Amino acid sequence: MDALVVAEERTSPCCVSLVNSARSLNAGSGRSNACRYVLVPTRGPATLLLPLQPSSSIHLHMTEPLLGRSINRLEDERFVQGRGRYIADLAAPHALHGVVVRSTHAHARIIAIRVDAARQMPGVAAVLTGIELASDNIGPLPCGVTSIPMTTPLVVPPCHALARDVVRYVGEPVAFVVAESAESARDAAEAVVVDYEPLQPVISMADAVLPGAPSIWPEASNNIAFQFNRGEIGPVEAAIRGAAHLVECELVNNRVIAAPLETRGALGAFDASSGRLHLTASAAGAHLIRDLLADRVFRIPREKLRVSIPDVGGGFGMKNALYPEWVLVLWAARRLGRQVKWIGDRSEDFVASTHGRDSVARARIALDRDGRFLALETKVLANLGAYVSTVAPAVPTMAMASAMGGVYDIPLIAFQTRGVFTNTTPVDAYRGAGKPEANYLIERCIDIAAAELAMDALELRHKNIFRRFPHHSAMGLLVEQGSFAHAIDHAVAAASGFDVRRQGSRERGKLRGLGYACFLETARGQPNEVAEVSFGEDGWIYLKVGTHSNGQGHETTYAQIAADTLGLPLERFRFRQGDTDDLDSGGGHGGARSMHQGGTALLLAAEGLIENARRLAARLLQASVDAIQYEAGMLRVGATGQEISLNEVARASYQVPSDDIAPGLAHQATHLCDRYTFPNGCHVAEIEINPATGEVTLDRYVIFDDYGRLLDPRLTLGQVHGGVAQGIGQALFEQVLFDAETGQILSGSLMDYALPRAADLPSFEGSLTPDFPSSANRLGVKGSGQAGAIAAPATIMNALMNALTPLGVRHLDMPATPSRIWHAIQAARSRSPSPGRETASPAQ
Repeated sequence: MDALVVAEERTSPCCVSLVNSARSLNAGSGRSNACRYVLVPTRGPATLLLPLQPSSSIHLHMTEPLLGRSINRLEDERFVQGRGRYIADLAAPHALHGVVVRSTHAHARIIAIRVDAARQMPGVAAVLTGIELASDNIGPLPCGVTSIPMTTPLVVPPCHALARDVVRYVGEPVAFVVAESAESARDAAEAVVVDYEPLQPVISMADAVLPGAPSIWPEASNNIAFQFNRGEIGPVEAAIRGAAHLVECELVNNRVIAAPLETRGALGAFDASSGRLHLTASAAGAHLIRDLLADRVFRIPREKLRVSIPDVGGGFGMKNALYPEWVLVLWAARRLGRQVKWIGDRSEDFVASTHGRDSVARARIALDRDGRFLALETKVLANLGAYVSTVAPAVPTMAMASAMGGVYDIPLIAFQTRGVFTNTTPVDAYRGAGKPEANYLIERCIDIAAAELAMDALELRHKNIFRRFPHHSAMGLLVEQGSFAHAIDHAVAAASGFDVRRQGSRERGKLRGLGYACFLETARGQPNEVAEVSFGEDGWIYLKVGTHSNGQGHETTYAQIAADTLGLPLERFRFRQGDTDDLDSGGGHGGARSMHQGGTALLLAAEGLIENARRLAARLLQASVDAIQYEAGMLRVGATGQEISLNEVARASYQVPSDDIAPGLAHQATHLCDRYTFPNGCHVAEIEINPATGEVTLDRYVIFDDYGRLLDPRLTLGQVHGGVAQGIGQALFEQVLFDAETGQILSGSLMDYALPRAADLPSFEGSLTPDFPSSANRLGVKGSGQAGAIAAPATIMNALMNALTPLGVRHLDMPATPSRIWHAIQAARSRSPSPGRETASPAQ
């Protein structure tokens, strides 16, 4: 039934009659499915008699609370049934297809790009080079974090989507071929001939910073992009001079490849009528990508560029960056007036997607006679590759500094990082982004110190953890609370019986090692977040959040938050993410921020929707707002018992325009927060080594972690397990290698780059404690997405060194491959007067 409109004043006799009519109609609705009516004031001198859905047809029952429970992931059903919408799945029947012609040299001058033959091939729409890019005034890819307080100015050389004049790494884009099919584009790409004049490449950081090294960028003296200092070096040096003990070490954090299941891809479109560009990409931060592309590359208003992101099959930080291909598909689509699609293959992902880690740290740690830490000095060389990628400068500076020192009370810390250019693939954020590097350094330093000083490594940890909260770290952070001693004690208990297991390994001719590592993450990512909750006209409740999931389970956890806040069943909600047309801003993925920032924003948005509903319900029920109570999908006048469902109020919001209540009761909220959460814990690993081959078996891995309140324990544990697996991969298997002379990648496929497999991992043990909720957000959560990758590398390497130290092995860098272990054992035996004899293990 349509609404009835009365155009008289609300106080007129006709309006009073209408009120009585509504009451009469409602009273006479004897059938359970009869329509109910309510009187609705409007902005003008009119009143609506509005038909509302019968409450019996609405599922309003409140289920038991969902937060704190482990439930099946909502998104998994469509994923396992093949109904995921990844970039390669998107239908674009009339799209052109792009293929990138890439540099085969690590460093060379471009003499000529011969494209005539390729342009004449069947189906080819265009072959574009840096010449056309310059003529269309397309700007270079910018760095997104240029406000870091560097000690020396940050050098950001121009990174064009297609190289101009000089190429600086193998895989750098040189030309973009666009054709009617991917096959035609590939054939034409092979017909593009590039004439190069080879230049001397600089591959290692050590070579790059040597006096007289070939210059990659003339504006970067000694190939240094920046220097960053944090902490006062004078007091640290004084503490070192007066210390009873000084331990020095150099630690390599090996370069790795993210290798997500889904490679990168993009679809560019241009609407000539509106002049609007639309990028759809396998990425992880729609708003940052839009802002950088609009402001700096295409130089257009932000509203003229839409960025949307479908399902993403993993990213681990790699898909947060701005890439040349995003520019190329948009530029080509605008030039040619058709959609342009590019899907990268695995080989391209290995050479042209950003790599992770790759730093060398030299540390000095001072201790007093009792083993208490006095000071820590750290100097880091961080490889940037050939260009300054999107957030790369933040990783070895602000991010790494924030976590320096870990869970330990170190009064004085001096930290220095220099970013170095090399002729290699650019490096950017990878799971943890600076925090794993900081934690690896302190946790390995402790075990090295214990071995050199004949101290117990666990006792050193216990003695130096900070116990009083809030704690002001030497790096300037205020740590609210933690359960460090609790976690260590649990880890020690988990290792009970190790001596018996070690003896069993000896009897089989194997070495067994036990390793511990604590961690303290500074989790926040981009400060602040935006979320919106609204009822659609189709009856669904839509959740829009500015974060982005690439496998974390956001579709489930955000729905759990909204369901508990609104008191409605989980199946009522639909989740939307990764579209700049849905929300004007958003911080995207990274920094273990989604529940801390996005979850709290969603909670605020849901509460705002309830307030909108209370205000509209007050008008519908002719009561004061203060008299309206909300519970489990129903709004009631407390004094009279009159009630109306949230569904009915939402429906009324579409039929009665209002200046102060949006259709669908929509409420957008911003969580303004620059505070960190502090996930922490202690991990323990047991490994077994075959000394004849160097083969490592990871026998046990135990986790005792604190992530604050657990919104969905199983999802949280899954995040931690994934991070641990990647940390194990870095410690034992993964390393990007380049030829030292030519800069050609030597680990350019899964035939040459080793990833951990299920058979390499044990069933993880341990538990998560929910007893220390964070005060940095109303949900009490702490970030869990990165922590496993922060703790695992040091845990594994400490276990390996525990097994190898009795043989005389003093140092081993990641990855501890069988070859490296075998050679280390042989070298130690060649120095030992009794090479085959194992001595007592150092205390753990």
